[in-house]
Amino acid sequence: MVYENNTPPAGSNEDLIQDNDQGSCNESADSAESPQLSRSSSVSSSSQLIDDWDFTPLDKLTVFDVLDNLALPLRLEKINKTLNLKKHRDKVKEQYVKQKERVIRKRDEELEKLKGKYTKGLDELIVRWNDTAAISAREKISFVVGVSNIFITGFLAGGYPEWMHVWYSLQLIYFMPLRYYTYHKKGYHYFLADLCYFVNVLLVLSIWVFPNSRRLFISTYCLSYGNNAWAIAMWRNSLVFHSLDKVTSLFIHIMPPLVLHCLVHQLDSAYLESRFPAISRVKGIEQYGLGDMILYATVPYATWQISYHFFITVRRAPQIKAGRPTSFTWLRKSYAKTWIGKLVLKLPENLQEFAFMFIQYIYALLTMLPCAFWFYNKKMSSIFISCLGLWSVYNGATYYIDVFGNRFQKELEQLKKDVAKWQNSPEAHPSPIPGGTATEDIPLAKVSSEFAGDEQQSTTKTVSTTTGRETVHTAPKREDGGEIRERNVTTVTTTMPA
Repeated sequence: MVYENNTPPAGSNEDLIQDNDQGSCNESADSAESPQLSRSSSVSSSSQLIDDWDFTPLDKLTVFDVLDNLALPLRLEKINKTLNLKKHRDKVKEQYVKQKERVIRKRDEELEKLKGKYTKGLDELIVRWNDTAAISAREKISFVVGVSNIFITGFLAGGYPEWMHVWYSLQLIYFMPLRYYTYHKKGYHYFLADLCYFVNVLLVLSIWVFPNSRRLFISTYCLSYGNNAWAIAMWRNSLVFHSLDKVTSLFIHIMPPLVLHCLVHQLDSAYLESRFPAISRVKGIEQYGLGDMILYATVPYATWQISYHFFITVRRAPQIKAGRPTSFTWLRKSYAKTWIGKLVLKLPENLQEFAFMFIQYIYALLTMLPCAFWFYNKKMSSIFISCLGLWSVYNGATYYIDVFGNRFQKELEQLKKDVAKWQNSPEAHPSPIPGGTATEDIPLAKVSSEFAGDEQQSTTKTVSTTTGRETVHTAPKREDGGEIRERNVTTVTTTMPA
């Protein structure tokens, strides 16, 4: 350097250099005499640490670097959201798998249920078919027996009346065991203690055990032509050939007066006197009036009524209260809307049974009033028996046309309702599941909307689009521009709200 006057100023750089040179010489001399302290290791480690952190030198810092450092919390939050999104995605997939397994399991259970119901219905149909075939065969036999009974009875009553009591006894042996079996099976065996069965017992005793008893014969005749015969109208006995139950009921009520009509009016006097002396004496020698007939008939009637009340009404009261039907309960239900039924039902419950017994005895007395007229007049007795037969035929026609037809119509309507119910039931139209299996679908949109709500507070909707057999459920986009997708193969396209 060139200075003015060729002399450097005081304290110039050259002086400093000389001083530094002297100092360095002194330091080198000192270092030769004492150990040297080095800083190279600390400097190298610091430079390595700086390289690791990759800090920008201060002389190279810009305004953008400062702003970028200020945006560091946003970047950290963005990274955190990305991590949370991955967790939610894994959670959604796990819930989806569980839901799919649950739906498939439910589908299998529904299929097993449908299979069991179908198998059960088929078995019931087969059993019903077999029962129908058995019932049809039994009804055919009953129809043949009923029609044959009409022909044989008419043939014997007109041509061979002396065999009527034998024919009646044979039929009684056939019908009574069947009646006991069927009624006991249905729980109707308390009806077997009714007056009509008691009258048939009296007739058998009068024919085969006590043919000489005039009082027994008169009692049997009055009760047969009285209460027993008029019960065809009261109990609606009908001539239905295919029904064994109805044929038996009609036999119990109409055969006793028919047999007695043949014994009293159709037999020869000589045969009647030798075989049935009680009938011969009452008809020819000892003629009884209406008062005697009613008096003789009241004794067995009272015996039956007291026995019935004690053995059935009193001793079987718990069974009757439990629902076991009797003639009293049936009449009380059947005639509840009539004036006499309303009158009885207004009484205290403990007096209704006695009122029924009293009304039944008055009814028996009223039906026995014309018995003397039937006994001494053949034509009127024949007309009365014919009217009973025609009444039963009318009841049978009513059953075939009204009851049987209406029952078939109700069964047909019930079948239509069952078919419609089955068609409208969810089991007949189950909703689809993934994979094209008929059951409920997996509510994926509901699961997707849970983690979508963590990113965005606003209400969103899940759009379902279908291409071929692949359904893509598209959720709202993420902040970084990505998109959450769940793919599912199904045969039905559904759009579900989030």
